[in-house]
Amino acid sequence: MQAADSAQRDEGLTALFEAARAVRARAHAPYSRFRVGAALRDERGAIHAGCNVENAAYPVGTCAEAGAIAAMIAGGGRRIAAILVCGDGAGLVTPCGACRQRIREFAGPDTPIHAAGPERVAKTFTLEELLPESFGPETLGD
Repeated sequence: MQAADSAQRDEGLTALFEAARAVRARAHAPYSRFRVGAALRDERGAIHAGCNVENAAYPVGTCAEAGAIAAMIAGGGRRIAAILVCGDGAGLVTPCGACRQRIREFAGPDTPIHAAGPERVAKTFTLEELLPESFGPETLGD
């Protein structure tokens, strides 16, 4: 059973990687030239993807993770089971601080966040590792 679980996890990670890499190629990044794609799996198993979309007025651009989360919500998903971020270049690309908080809204502390470059997944974190002692919906109470 463990081999089947491992193979299923590997297939799931491959599907996320391929979706993020494909959407990264469609990013609109004429200013930074740094393309990012993100793909997430929701609680139903559906994959949603988004890419960064820059704007000449820099603060109004959109991160890839925000696009993937918006696609999830539009598609009827409500929880992130796993997310993968794929950036240009060889360095480790993890979600920015604002996106870590966006992910936190829809994910639990043990949710895997995979950081990838164009060729491979470089490292996997949990949300708790990237955003320790976080502020979330339950902090606000009822």
